[in-house]
Amino acid sequence: MMKKGNELKPHIGIFGRRNNGKSSLVNYLTEQQIAIVSPTAGTTTDPVKKSMELIGVGPVIWVDTAGIDDEGSLGSMRVDKSLDVLPQCDLALVLFAHNSFGNYEEMLLQQCQSHNVPYLLIYTQTDLEAPNPSLITTIEERYQTKVFCLSVYDNTLREPLNQRIREALPESSYRHKSLLGDVIEENDVVVMVTPIDSSAPEGRLILPQVQVLRDLLDHHAQAVVCQPSELQSTLNNLQHSPRLVITDSQAFAEVNSIVPPKVMLTSFSVVLARAKGLFEEYVKGTPTISQLQEGDRIALLESCTHNVTCEDIGRVKIPNLLQKKTGKNLVFDVVAGLGNLPHPINDYRMVIQCGGCVVTPKQLASRLAPAIAAGIPVSNYGLTLAYLNGIFQRSMEIFL
Repeated sequence: MMKKGNELKPHIGIFGRRNNGKSSLVNYLTEQQIAIVSPTAGTTTDPVKKSMELIGVGPVIWVDTAGIDDEGSLGSMRVDKSLDVLPQCDLALVLFAHNSFGNYEEMLLQQCQSHNVPYLLIYTQTDLEAPNPSLITTIEERYQTKVFCLSVYDNTLREPLNQRIREALPESSYRHKSLLGDVIEENDVVVMVTPIDSSAPEGRLILPQVQVLRDLLDHHAQAVVCQPSELQSTLNNLQHSPRLVITDSQAFAEVNSIVPPKVMLTSFSVVLARAKGLFEEYVKGTPTISQLQEGDRIALLESCTHNVTCEDIGRVKIPNLLQKKTGKNLVFDVVAGLGNLPHPINDYRMVIQCGGCVVTPKQLASRLAPAIAAGIPVSNYGLTLAYLNGIFQRSMEIFL
């Protein structure tokens, strides 16, 4: 499955049969020779990504995929990779050519509709075979959308195509909501507690801390940053109580014991959970922790890939705290990136997602959709740790 790394940009996937001009379209849109183009069917084997600036949107990622009609055992694996990519995309460009529109294209559009992915139909290679007007009309009437007809040798069509893409791309994929703008005001003092331990990246803050700091600065709040060991002296040195203290979730217990009850407290992970759009599902699912039974299987989903240490929050601390809290022997599956679960979703009693700082809301929603559809309770790292430390309600107070 496609892994995004730290690219929080809208992903636009390009899908279609082999030799329908998918890679040529990537080169056309970027005005660079990014993708290998060849008359040999199956030249593109794995999803290939290219970032560029789309005027009116900002940075986007084009994703070139293997042909949906690939053959053989290896070809079947390539098709599966392409279909794995589709639910993670914010927009799908579905290509067809040579007046051939059939089961492959219908399947792609059904997949788009099933995963709530908007799409744009593009008839390509008009320089080789002009589109049949009757076919185009039939498709447009059936799917209630306009087909864009394209030759990559006609540069006058590039901007009209970009405009269609801008119109089809959901604004929510590139206009990100503020993390804290609706709960803080200008000149509010917010203390950020950022532990530096063996799991912290060398020489930098983790992405959620950077994102929260930037959001505070954007809203002209006064951000004060310290480690847990300096929190008490930091609070003592402030002239007034802070509006809010935000901590790394793994330090919840220590920070909760220091911060006075009148001061609101939450975590970076809880802040991100709310911003990513599944907050209500997490709030509803987290208390399932108190109902866990012996042998229950729990999925721990991490959006990024990192080296594991003895202080790792998802692979070490949360499993240990869950077993201590419940007194039960539980089974844990940890899946990094956007990989597949090792067991069917119904085998899990609960799914716990990390903060999701390196994935888009669309990708996070797609990742958890099977669990939610199956009625499997979901939580996230921050709310799980708040619950385990007895401060579940306190961690959400700022947002209520």
